[in-house]
Amino acid sequence: MSMPKIYLFNTLTKKKEVFKPLRNKTVAMYNCGPTVYDKAHLGNLRAYIMADVLRRMLEYNGFKVKQIINITDVGHLVSDADTGEDKIEKKAKEEKKTAWQIARKYETLFKEDLKKLNIQFPFKFPRATSHIKEMIKMIKILEKRGYTYKISDGIYFDTSKFKNYGILGNLKSKKLIAGKRVEFNPEKKNIYDFALWKFSPSGVKRQMEWQSPWGKGFPGWHIECSAMAMKYLGKTIDIHTGGIDHIDIHHNNEIAQSEAVTGKKFVNYWIHFNFLLVDNQKMSKSLGNILTLDDIERNKFNPLVYKYLILTAHYSSEFNFTFKSLDSADKAYKNIQQYLLSEEISFKIKKETNYQKIKNKIKLEILKIINNDLDTPKLISALWDVLRSDRALKYKKIFIQEVDKVLGLNLLKNVGNFKIPFEIKKMIMKRESFRKKNNWKEADKIRDFILSKSFKIDDIEGGVIVKKIL
Repeated sequence: MSMPKIYLFNTLTKKKEVFKPLRNKTVAMYNCGPTVYDKAHLGNLRAYIMADVLRRMLEYNGFKVKQIINITDVGHLVSDADTGEDKIEKKAKEEKKTAWQIARKYETLFKEDLKKLNIQFPFKFPRATSHIKEMIKMIKILEKRGYTYKISDGIYFDTSKFKNYGILGNLKSKKLIAGKRVEFNPEKKNIYDFALWKFSPSGVKRQMEWQSPWGKGFPGWHIECSAMAMKYLGKTIDIHTGGIDHIDIHHNNEIAQSEAVTGKKFVNYWIHFNFLLVDNQKMSKSLGNILTLDDIERNKFNPLVYKYLILTAHYSSEFNFTFKSLDSADKAYKNIQQYLLSEEISFKIKKETNYQKIKNKIKLEILKIINNDLDTPKLISALWDVLRSDRALKYKKIFIQEVDKVLGLNLLKNVGNFKIPFEIKKMIMKRESFRKKNNWKEADKIRDFILSKSFKIDDIEGGVIVKKIL
């Protein structure tokens, strides 16, 4: 079976491109990980849901995926712009814990959220604090090549020296204003310049600081990703993902420092996921509308229902979350499982069907949809078209199982190889004998008895579909 081509929208070129990995059947993929100073909110988790679907899609096409999700446990400052307190050290003061305890606590909670969402763990979760040597080595190379300069608070990358700076998202045409995504600093040579190494403030003892050739301090946020990506995935990697808020600054900085070190292209395909809104407003602490998986569970919903809801919209579009839409998703999720908790009982001898051939055709149909830039809403729509059709129940079950390999909704959990209890089967056959004699009163009594046992009967030509009531 020949596989359809994979098309991905590349933020770098602003167009949909045929995906061709650098290495024959192995894909190197880096997903920007969390800064572990708080619980990941639902908007953060959308990015990891989509990165997981991207990985599953590639694996469904026969690729091996070497995936990294980094853990930022130092260096991400409150302003995202090289000023202010380190987010983790700030949280440590608030919770009266060490910075290391804070980082491990929220790293653990993040991984628990991934498990709840049935998101596959990557090849590695490298921590920034474990790769200080690699970062210092990179900065020394940049210094030797004339890309750095020193000011009072650290070592900075001179973006004017990198010819293609801002290539991602055409940053320079946006005329970035100081104070929005970057902070005005009169010592900086250019507004876009960013910190590679920050000095520990005078007279202040940080919990996380290291000796370096330039003095005691800690790494800048951006250098972390480049150092870890290149250590585990190589100088040029296939795919790098993240939220759209990373395009202008963080990811442009990664490109600049990485390519200045290696002289090679850093990433072939940049993929960015759009924002999650809550009641049509951007999720933010100031509005008090931050939601986490804890809120989903507190409202008695399965986290996988949230995942299903997210997948009903394309990753490139904003998505508005409401609990009303989550309730609808809950009903849909359970209705899909209903088909897996069903069995057809035929009263006639049926011709055997070659379901392996059918499975291959189903796989091809799924690939044609999902390979088109991760079109999850279209795939879910195709699934419902099949479920509402007059296709055989076994066909529907195979379609669900194959779709689930790509979407990772864990639809088979607590379902397994569902079988109707013998007692129910016996009563169904008894009911059929009454129906043949036109004894509808007794047949209806049996239907009611079966219903009392949490099973529902749907009559079809030559048999019945028996469904377990959830």
